Amino acid sequence: MSIDYPQQVTIIDVGARDGLQNEKQPVPTEVKLQLIDGLIDAGIKKLEATSFVSPKWVPQMADNSDIMAHIAQNRRDDVCYSVLVPNMRGFDNAVTYRPDEVVIFASASEAFSQKNLNCSIAESIERFAPVAAAAKAQGFKVRGVISCTVGCPYEGEVTPSQVAYVCKQLIDIGAEHLGIADTIGVGTPIKVQNALKSAFDYIDVANVSGHFHDTYGQALANTLAALQLGVSQFDTSVAGLGGCPYAKGATGNVATEDVVYMLHGMGIKTGIDLDKLVSVGERISEFLGRDNGSRVARALINKRK
Repeated sequence: MSIDYPQQVTIIDVGARDGLQNEKQPVPTEVKLQLIDGLIDAGIKKLEATSFVSPKWVPQMADNSDIMAHIAQNRRDDVCYSVLVPNMRGFDNAVTYRPDEVVIFASASEAFSQKNLNCSIAESIERFAPVAAAAKAQGFKVRGVISCTVGCPYEGEVTPSQVAYVCKQLIDIGAEHLGIADTIGVGTPIKVQNALKSAFDYIDVANVSGHFHDTYGQALANTLAALQLGVSQFDTSVAGLGGCPYAKGATGNVATEDVVYMLHGMGIKTGIDLDKLVSVGERISEFLGRDNGSRVARALINKRK
């Protein structure tokens, strides 16, 4: 049976935001900007730059204004700069810098919503509705991301009907894109496909992305499963940076290098220079004093030596 895979895939690198937000050691603004500039130089055309959340809850993102001020002065028209916005206060702070896209986020799990956002799913949607409306009024794209779409550290398995409910809520308040996230990396290909299909009733596959963590080593398999459904956008994190503070044991997002290597090997275009990307991931890994989380990067670095 032949499968019509997408000819081109858009990679959304989340390393500068999702990848760094839980780091215990402070990462200087200059290092974050070098990471962002390096990703763009390697061919990344869409990335999460920062989040406008309270520094009390996420100290690592306290320099969000400095990050966006730099981007405003050095903006490239061919790059989409996204920012995470949890409420209207965050939006009011972000709007000054004219991000290309505002990201709002809900959970498919009630328990996770309470832990992550301190409110129910319904209350989170109410909170995001004015954000989405204000963003669209200002001409920004609105992306809704749904966490824990196949499993939750508190509830266990999450059903496709739970995912569908949140998909509809986000579309109803104005989301133009839906990200389906396996936040704790427990998903396997069929479960991930079922979660993705829950979104297709409300939005075209062209506006759906996958966000897979690699806790159980399933992220590449889940990416392939998503590709088989026609999904052509994926959140990834250079060097596999990231985790989840509310999901014990959840490791980083799937490494951008690993996904790009797989896609290129399948003849799918990304517009990304893998060698440059590997160097970017190695630099940030060295700064953080940890092993590079990308297997592809480690193999290519060893080959260079």
